[in-house]
Amino acid sequence: MVSRVLFWSGFGVAVRFWQLGLEMRPFFNKGSLWAYPVFAGAGASFGYWLQGVDERQAAILEERKQIILEKRARKLARDAGNATTTV
Repeated sequence: MVSRVLFWSGFGVAVRFWQLGLEMRPFFNKGSLWAYPVFAGAGASFGYWLQGVDERQAAILEERKQIILEKRARKLARDAGNATTTV
């Protein structure tokens, strides 16, 4: 989780650099240094949210996998029972 949050924090800072580069403004102007933590915080919050989405999706997929495996086991047992009665 920490790596995802750190990545998106860095991405937020990179977006700020990109923004200043497009505007052709200096990167470390004393009056605009407050924006770097804001962009990093916005990126970190996105990364934290994305981590939660990933965990919820993984839980849903695991639940569906178990349902499918149980269904296959029931079908296999039913087919094995039908095969022995027809012989």
